[in-house]
Amino acid sequence: MHACGADLQLRSLIDRQQFFDPDRLAELEGISEAAWPLFGVLWPSARVLALEMTTLALSGQRILEVGCGLALASLVLHRREGDVTGSDCHPLVPAFLAHNLELNALGAMPYERANWGRTNPDLGRFDLIIGSDVLYEAGQPGVLSRFIDEHLERDGRVMLVDPNRRQRARFSRDMEDRGFGLQSTSVRAAPGLDERYRGRLLEYER
Repeated sequence: MHACGADLQLRSLIDRQQFFDPDRLAELEGISEAAWPLFGVLWPSARVLALEMTTLALSGQRILEVGCGLALASLVLHRREGDVTGSDCHPLVPAFLAHNLELNALGAMPYERANWGRTNPDLGRFDLIIGSDVLYEAGQPGVLSRFIDEHLERDGRVMLVDPNRRQRARFSRDMEDRGFGLQSTSVRAAPGLDERYRGRLLEYER
């Protein structure tokens, strides 16, 4: 379990009922009260993605994690000295990331605020974009596929872990329209969890 990041200490929210947005910063990013706590939960798909990152050939790739939340996969890559940048639009993610880096005696890791529904001109392009459980709302396939198209190198690829969300098929169609082929692999377990997990590892390339 050490390899998939289970030994990493993570500051997280207590549960999914928490909400605190007195300055309306999350609201301004389009984050509803119901969605507010989702960034602070370690989801099963994040564990699966983190495990995939333990054997990823880094080979100088510039990597971006989208919707990183607690950023377990990014922390695993960062500990392996990968060139990884975390990204999210939730206003509390940077503080949680900084705290978790300190908890694990890891140096600073690049982070960028990125809202898929808006332009992100300073973000640049990446060789690999990764993410886990990022297709849970109806509007996400369209904005995420556009965001990926704007920030992925022409010969880059995408790796997403999805727990069989209903938006997956639409996202894959959107990616196909943008010239991406798909390799889909069934995932039957999440590291460190006894409960049943069913999902897929989705890999897109042009």
